[in-house]
Parts: sequence; structure tokens; C-alpha cells
Amino acid sequence: GQLTSQLGARVYLDTNIIIYAVEGYEPHADRIKSVLRAMTEGEIKAVTSDLTLAEVLVKPKRDANTNLEEAYRHFLQPTDSLRNSVITREILEAAAGIRATSVLKLPDAIHFASAINQNCDSFLTNDERFESVSGLKVVVLSKLSVVE
Repeated sequence: GQLTSQLGARVYLDTNIIIYAVEGYEPHADRIKSVLRAMTEGEIKAVTSDLTLAEVLVKPKRDANTNLEEAYRHFLQPTDSLRNSVITREILEAAAGIRATSVLKLPDAIHFASAINQNCDSFLTNDERFESVSGLKVVVLSKLSVVE
């Protein structure tokens, strides 16, 4: 399909993509819907890190928003279309290397190293800083072309 040509069959979802999917984000709602539909229909397989859960739960915990916490836990349950990557020593070693040689902060470097470790075809994010990092195709959500 049209998304597969841009993302490949196996795509890593950065934390901001998960937030947009769960909480909604109007500027990119159509793009997010297309990605979620492609996942549901089996056109693409998505991967994210266990780190994502920790990142997305901070604000709902701070705000005592248990409904939002549950929505994230539900969304991040492993399924056929979304799997979670465990953070291993190998990933942490690779992340340290990425952190040492790029503009990325350590959590972002862990995500990027996880995507490479999980043999993803692309890294979907809305953070343009990833575009300067080599090792994996980076697709910025705002630049994803979607035809309904």
C-alpha cells in the first residue's frame, strides 16, 4: 500500500506517535488514522519500546488521570500489529553510541537503538532531530503523505 512504500512493512513508533494515537492531535489526525488502519489491516507491523510506557504514563500519573493511564496501558498491550521491544544491554550499548555521536538525548537514543535492534524498516516520529541520525530511515509524521 501507499504507507508501506513510505514506511516499509515494519515500523518503529516513537513515543510522540503513541501520544497522538491515544490522545488525538488534530494537525495530524488523518495521518495517525492511516497508520493505525494500516496496522489493524496487517499492512504494517509496528514496534515500540517498553520505555514508551514509562514516558506516556508520566503526565496522566501527575494529573491523577486514571482513565488516560488505562487508555495507554490498553493501547500498548502487545498485539499482532504492535509489539513491545524489551530494553536489553545490547540496546543500551548501542544507545550510548548513538547518544555520543548525535543530538539525541538518551531516551531518544534508546528508542532509535531499539528500532535498529528490532530490524525495523523505518522510524516514525514527529521529532525532526531524528533526521540527522544515520542507521535507519526516519519518517517525520508531518511529512508523511496520506491519500484517503
